[in-house]
Amino acid sequence: MTEVRKGQAPAKLGKDEFHLVFKRSFSDPRFKAVAAELAKVEEIAFANYQQSRKAPVTVKAGPEFADPDYDMSVEWKAARDSLLALDAKQKDPATRSRVLLINASARNDGTCPGEMSKTFRMTQLAREILEADNIDVELLDLSRLTSDYDHHIHPCKGCASTAMPLCHWPCSCYPNHSLHQTSDWMNEIYEKWVAAHGVIIMTPVYWYQTPAVLKLMIDRLVCADGGNPDPTTTHGKKAEEAKALELAGWDYPKHLADRVYGLVVHGDVAGIEGVRRGLSDWLDWMGLIDAGTSAKLDRFIGYYESYAESHDVFDADQAFQEEVRNVARSVSAAVGELRAGTLSKPDRRVKRPRPK
Repeated sequence: MTEVRKGQAPAKLGKDEFHLVFKRSFSDPRFKAVAAELAKVEEIAFANYQQSRKAPVTVKAGPEFADPDYDMSVEWKAARDSLLALDAKQKDPATRSRVLLINASARNDGTCPGEMSKTFRMTQLAREILEADNIDVELLDLSRLTSDYDHHIHPCKGCASTAMPLCHWPCSCYPNHSLHQTSDWMNEIYEKWVAAHGVIIMTPVYWYQTPAVLKLMIDRLVCADGGNPDPTTTHGKKAEEAKALELAGWDYPKHLADRVYGLVVHGDVAGIEGVRRGLSDWLDWMGLIDAGTSAKLDRFIGYYESYAESHDVFDADQAFQEEVRNVARSVSAAVGELRAGTLSKPDRRVKRPRPK
């Protein structure tokens, strides 16, 4: 058995340290009126933290799992059941085609910038094209992470790097109630990806990279590429069991394969090609299918011009707006061919010798 390496994690907080962290969320003087009540809440929270009470409400897994008697988080089971139902609906030829539009800009007019993003406006151009083609459209606006109350995509904890079967589909790392790692958006986001026949990601470039709001989602989608659909096989997060499973032979299931994708990457100085290639490589790796050359777009808007006038520059660039529409047209056409069984994928029957 491969050794599980230990020794990095810090010790748990003591009661005094925990108190300092806990009270940060209640520094507004208005909370002084309920100080006694908050002290009671803190006492319970500290006990749960000390006892690592991650999933306080559980149910027996049942006969469909490897260990029917395992105490499974009701939140995880509900998320998993929802994905199964949506996957069946997505594969039903009688249902309407569906495309997920993702706005990956962190900017919106409901928070500090005070103005909507150009990326959001691009999603609306694409929506018009797709809806005209009788495609159902769902918008995932990742800027809500910066403007919504207590709304999070918590970071990936890297379970797959210990062993792939330790990374559950959907992710079981959150919520972790003992660490106050709650209000996680990803279960809803998994639903949006599973329900879609096509996905279009539209993103600006931040410092040569994708915005943090997009990268958070990307990392948490690792469970869609090789993730374990049965957490009872690892009895939660038991690293030894997960290592044994992977070494015995793991098939690395691609839970989002065979969906169509398009990309729009825009910037003002540099980095657009690298970001577009990185996103395209990632989606290809997960088994998604690009909708052609016209569906993978990178462009500058106002090269080295002022930020203050960027919306005006976008208004004037009619060619770029039409290229954005062409991304949507390409995805629309590819989704139609995909569902009709005529979309070409020459390597469909090729077995990868390195499935990891």
